[in-house]
Amino acid sequence: MPVPLSPPPRRIAHLDMDAFYASVELLRYPQLKGLPVVIGGGRRKEDEALAGRALAEIGVDEFPKLQDYVGRGVITTATYAARQFGVGSAMGLMKAAKLCPQAILLPVDFEEIRRYSRQFKAIAQEIVPLMEDRGVDEIYLDFTEVPGGQREGGRVLARLIQKAVLDATGLTCSVGVAPNKLIAKMASEFNKPNGISIVGPDDLQTLIWPLSCRKINGIGPKASEKLTALGIHTIGDLAAADPQWLVAHFGKATGAWMHASAHGRDDRPVVTESEPVSMSRETTFDRDLHAVHDRAELGAVFTRLCEQVAADLQRKGYVGKTIGIKLRYDDFKAATRDHTLAAPTADAKAIRHAAGQCLKRAPLDKRLRLLGVRVGALVRANLEPNTTLAYIPPTPVAMYLEAQTGWLF
Repeated sequence: MPVPLSPPPRRIAHLDMDAFYASVELLRYPQLKGLPVVIGGGRRKEDEALAGRALAEIGVDEFPKLQDYVGRGVITTATYAARQFGVGSAMGLMKAAKLCPQAILLPVDFEEIRRYSRQFKAIAQEIVPLMEDRGVDEIYLDFTEVPGGQREGGRVLARLIQKAVLDATGLTCSVGVAPNKLIAKMASEFNKPNGISIVGPDDLQTLIWPLSCRKINGIGPKASEKLTALGIHTIGDLAAADPQWLVAHFGKATGAWMHASAHGRDDRPVVTESEPVSMSRETTFDRDLHAVHDRAELGAVFTRLCEQVAADLQRKGYVGKTIGIKLRYDDFKAATRDHTLAAPTADAKAIRHAAGQCLKRAPLDKRLRLLGVRVGALVRANLEPNTTLAYIPPTPVAMYLEAQTGWLF
């Protein structure tokens, strides 16, 4: 009787495009290669002037500089030359200007970004069919059963994908291959840009445990600060902590998850399709607005956000029951309020009414710098045949969040 073959070891890859937004712009403006370049903020008249000129005519000194930016925009990404000055994603442009005033500032071209995003994902999926889309610039791939996926721990297949993406798009990517998604995501950061990192089951102590706890996807700034205060600095420290001690400090679910993650345990599959849990729109004001003195302006913005969320829901075929608002005040503190409807909706007026009820329960004694509207508890809508839905284009903030998180906003 033949002995059944044991299944091949699990090999999961995380592919992350290198400085994606900036790299796409460098394809358009190759004269900026090797220079500190920051992508972020809205399109300005300086950018429109560049768009109307031939590439060969534009000198490096003619591009807008970060030092001249005035506003509240944030960085979407920066080239590696800019990152050497401490500039990074989600940093305010005004703060970044103090660190690297000479950096060139370009806006995000979402249409071009999405075109390249679709292209690199299609290339990767042709080689590895089992792909999980995690946003505009990153994906997970299951190498386990793919021919060649086990060779050199996955390095051969990763190299093939890198070359195929580079040949077709001119863009580089970094790939981490590991037994699961948790470690693969960490590994993809090891050798950026254009790197490949292979982590095997026996590499946990040498490659993963010396890293900061923040490198675990899911441990954010607050949890990291709490761990540091408790004397836990590295993933190795976290792995050595008593599970019950972690549960006592972080709760049953989070404590158990932290312990498992520190030991490299993650059974999540590569998911080819997923449903969004919420959609939202938000905007940061050019100046802080007061609920009384700027009531008309705030009301118009609030209504527009509700209409845009409703249009997003209709366009993507969802309805939701939980309506929420998000406020950020001039002192950067935030407040949220939610209201659950009796039945799910994608109607702008119903969303506006419910969001207005939420607003009445929120503190409005301080000036506001940000306002957001969210619809959660989503389910698929049963739309009537031949229904025509109005299209309202997403705001740059919503597209940025969708790009960074992989969620539908």
